[in-house]
Amino acid sequence: MDFNDKLVFLPLGGSGEIGMNLNLYCCNGKWLMVDCGISFADDRAPGIDVIVPDASFIAERKDDLLGLVITHAHEDHVGAVARLWPDFLCPVYCSPFTSEILHNKLTEEGIADLVDVNVISPGSSLVLGDFKMDFIGLTHSIPEMQALMISTPYGRVMHSGDWKLDPDPVIGPVSDMDRMSDMADGDVLAMICDSTNVFKSGLSGSEGDVQDSLDELLGRIKEGRVAVTTFASNIARVCTIAKIAERHDRHVVLVGRSLHKMTEAAKKSGYLSDLPQFLTEKDYGYLPREKVLLLCTGSQGEPRGAMARIASGNHPQVSLSAGDTVIFSSKVIPGNEKTLYALHNELSEQNINVITEADEFVHVSGHPARDELEKMYETVKPQIAVPVHGEARHLAEHCELALSLGVKHAVAINNGDVLQLAPDGPNIIGTVPSGRFAVDAGGLTALDGEFLSTRRKLVFNGAASALLVVDEKGRISEDPVVRLRGVVEEANFPKLHEEIKDAIIRSHYELSRSERLRDDAVETAASQAIRRFFRKLSGRRPITDVYVVRIDDEEAPQEG
Repeated sequence: MDFNDKLVFLPLGGSGEIGMNLNLYCCNGKWLMVDCGISFADDRAPGIDVIVPDASFIAERKDDLLGLVITHAHEDHVGAVARLWPDFLCPVYCSPFTSEILHNKLTEEGIADLVDVNVISPGSSLVLGDFKMDFIGLTHSIPEMQALMISTPYGRVMHSGDWKLDPDPVIGPVSDMDRMSDMADGDVLAMICDSTNVFKSGLSGSEGDVQDSLDELLGRIKEGRVAVTTFASNIARVCTIAKIAERHDRHVVLVGRSLHKMTEAAKKSGYLSDLPQFLTEKDYGYLPREKVLLLCTGSQGEPRGAMARIASGNHPQVSLSAGDTVIFSSKVIPGNEKTLYALHNELSEQNINVITEADEFVHVSGHPARDELEKMYETVKPQIAVPVHGEARHLAEHCELALSLGVKHAVAINNGDVLQLAPDGPNIIGTVPSGRFAVDAGGLTALDGEFLSTRRKLVFNGAASALLVVDEKGRISEDPVVRLRGVVEEANFPKLHEEIKDAIIRSHYELSRSERLRDDAVETAASQAIRRFFRKLSGRRPITDVYVVRIDDEEAPQEG
């Protein structure tokens, strides 16, 4: 595919899904990467926590990669940099707060001294080859979210990143829509824009309003401890909770590693400096119950999150008891419902009061609702709308909205689609490899590869192993030894092992004499017998391993 003499947009993550953003622009054969984030695994990847995009396409072209620009410090935009950067070896550009978060990640990977991280002041500009980028501050649920107005010889592209129009953001300035208007100047070729809340009418809501609501709610809670769980990256919410805790004579105790890291990075970047000192888990035991406000990780019910550990009684330093209150100051991310509702029930069974966004006004989204999207389109006036940061239904709805607002072209694309923006665009001119890798011990593994396929089969089917002792004439000289793990409840089948052994022996003697002398044929026959047996018994197909031990006739048991 020829990438010369044109401007193209190519997402390798974040289009057709929410999360794992990795976007590429190419101008005259040179590439710019915007964001490099992770996604979180679900039941389809048992034992896996983190997923990263397949970036092999751009890794193969790293000599033409001018740099990586990060719009903000959320995991789905910056979380994969430390894992994937060794494949790119390119300079990285980001804001001061984002650089603090990135530095921690690079340090954990042991590559902080290798990566060329360039700190770019919010609202400044950057030139990389044919790409001139002007950074425009927009509000979000994390500090220093920077949209990019990208100027090229073929026209300008506004890359929105994640954003909202919050009139009272608590942390940082309001969205700089005046600068956005000046930079757009009625001459923008395309806008690559957030689609998360395209189905939500009206406005997303203000962080300042949440602060007022939480303040009033905390004033009503006179007895017991209060625990609030939210996203660790939501520095505005952290600030809100600290302020209202002080007003109600409670001390904020941070519980969870990521909260400590985020608040430390925020303070180094000049945020949270006017708040009372946060306490640690070690201070918790010295405080009266009515003086405690726990700020915890685990707002999505993550098993390793602080809130889940506290609820199960497994946290080494922090506990809750009957009469205490837990406020979930966050939304339920689709896919987390079962885990989160189980956590709510676990707390309720202990007579702990549970408050969620369904009960009180305790959360607002960091993404634009329809009125805000309309305002952005009225300001930027792009010729082409390219929705990203959404699933297929979000992208389709976003395209319809853009067209209804007078945009000439709206294109819904998927990861791997090469969209030519100019000249003669928009046109999808091809596709490139894209996909996902799971982060596992020692490195990355393909989500659709044999390793995770085997693990999924183990989860749903269990495992069986058998040991066959066979003499040099191919005869089974002892009863096969069979071990089962998670296949069926063995106590429910009193004759189970005898029947499995009979099935293995029958299958073995159905082999020809020459086949019985070959270990591979014996192993295959026994494995098939075990799988057939359990498929008929329970509908399961266990992962099966068979071991054949050959003995000489002299070693075989002698008949008496």
